[in-house]
Amino acid sequence: MKGFKISLAWQILIALVLGIVVGAILHNQPTGREWLMTNFLSPAGDIFIRLIKMIVVPIVISTLIVGIAGVGDAKKLGRIGVKTIIYFEVITTIAIVVGITLANVFQPGSGIDMSTLATVDISQYEAATQQIQNRPHSLANTILSLIPANIFAAIAKGEMLPIIFFSVLFGLGLSSLPAEHRDPLVKVFRSTSETMFKVTHMIMRYAPVGVFALIAVTIANFGFASLWPLAKLVILVYVAILFFAFVILGTVARACKLRITMLMRILKDELILAYSTSSSETVLPRIMEKMEAYGAPKSITSFVVPTGYSFNLDGSTLYQSIAAIFIAQLYGIDLSLGDEIILVLTLMVTSKGIAGVPGVSFVVLLATLGSVGIPLEGLAFIAGVDRIMDMARTALNVVGNALAVLVIAKWENQFDTQQSHAYEHQLRTRRAA
Repeated sequence: MKGFKISLAWQILIALVLGIVVGAILHNQPTGREWLMTNFLSPAGDIFIRLIKMIVVPIVISTLIVGIAGVGDAKKLGRIGVKTIIYFEVITTIAIVVGITLANVFQPGSGIDMSTLATVDISQYEAATQQIQNRPHSLANTILSLIPANIFAAIAKGEMLPIIFFSVLFGLGLSSLPAEHRDPLVKVFRSTSETMFKVTHMIMRYAPVGVFALIAVTIANFGFASLWPLAKLVILVYVAILFFAFVILGTVARACKLRITMLMRILKDELILAYSTSSSETVLPRIMEKMEAYGAPKSITSFVVPTGYSFNLDGSTLYQSIAAIFIAQLYGIDLSLGDEIILVLTLMVTSKGIAGVPGVSFVVLLATLGSVGIPLEGLAFIAGVDRIMDMARTALNVVGNALAVLVIAKWENQFDTQQSHAYEHQLRTRRAA
């Protein structure tokens, strides 16, 4: 049919289904599986993740500097920052409490025969765990961790919080210059930002290939057999995530005269991509672009989204709290109310600022379980189904961060309602066509 075009969302969905089918076939055909995965599938998936990592830092730096230079008021920026951190802390704490409550009510780890569970080697996470456990958690050290001793080293390592700190200071310094010195540099960063968004659209054309390869490798490695003994845990995590998205975040959205279903419709492509790849990084640039188009100012969007990437991981903290209680139940450990309060407080601290660490939820759990006497070895039992749950919690992280932008914009009375209505109308028109 002339002019027929498959949307990105459908391309990714088709790639996801094909990846599951190919992965299942490979899992049952061990001959040649390792060769195919090593030489074709794993590199194809890694290429996509690397392409995304390549563009995230330039986008964050350029958009933040342009946004902050546009604000030009340190007091106003400080107010936005305080409101953002308060909002993040409240929402992630609610996520932890909801997770622990649901795990206690539904008891997903009770009655499971541990001898029927397969284990997976989790030693790859131990080095990163040691870094977190050895990290001092005092206020002074937390502040010091925000300030890069070498900004180029922070950029090379992809350390988001130091990058944000430097970019904010640079933007404030730039905004204080006379117009003849400020404007040319602002134009350079604005052009850089717009160019990087164009590069993002180019990279997204490769997204279906990356999704196909990533999911195929996962299914080929673990298959579906490892899922059944832990089905109760997986189902509870998915139910908890849906409950949090539609009830908790839905209530927050309604309080701000927004609709969570409309936000999900706007982010349809990004949610499918984040779900398929289990990576928030893959959609970070597109969330910033869409929230700005929906009516949030650049100054708020460019600050809240990257900060939320480190501080507002609703899905991850919800999962971590459920997984911690699940492992305790698996070993028959009855946690007291005091233990659960310690668990909440520990998760609040350890889950902040380490989004760039591979296997972040596992790393946080390894660093947390010991605080209440839960055996760390229990994580080896759920590692095989972690990717299945990671997909859902990543999608919730995306929704939570996008909503945070709109909430802060509303809180600051900077949300453009007319622009949002125009965007919604355009979206409905496209769907009708």
